[in-house]
Amino acid sequence: MIISPESLAILGGALALGGGLAGSAIGIAAAGSNGIATLAEEPGQLRNVIVLASLPMTQTFYGLIVLILILTTVLPKIAGMPDPGGSGFAVLGCGLIAAFAEAFSGAYQGSVCAAGISLLPKTKGKILTNTMMLAVFVELIGVLGLVFTIMALSMLGLF
Repeated sequence: MIISPESLAILGGALALGGGLAGSAIGIAAAGSNGIATLAEEPGQLRNVIVLASLPMTQTFYGLIVLILILTTVLPKIAGMPDPGGSGFAVLGCGLIAAFAEAFSGAYQGSVCAAGISLLPKTKGKILTNTMMLAVFVELIGVLGLVFTIMALSMLGLF
């Protein structure tokens, strides 16, 4: 085989982490840019801005968890599979599930947080809890991406 199944599996894990990093960066940038405008208007909202702007960071950790699971648990088992080449592509596909879930979740969670940050001065900070609750709904997609990836790897017999 030209591309080893182990290489495909590592690529899947790397894509999962890359998706988490990209989603977090986009989400934090969106929330942070609104945070700058909010702090120019009301500097006393710094704590609330930091809390909301940091929420999209969790998707990076979910991507890292997938990469670590692939490197430590899946990789040692993949060579012993009946069709290692097919298993490599399957792990790559599982990594793509995680990559897309984390990228979109992080980016759109930043959008929700940015909207809440922009309303902090108008509501005197009272929108913080509501914004966090709504951001958790988007966070759930990232968590489900992690859970579904682990389930898929488990159903393949690699976890």
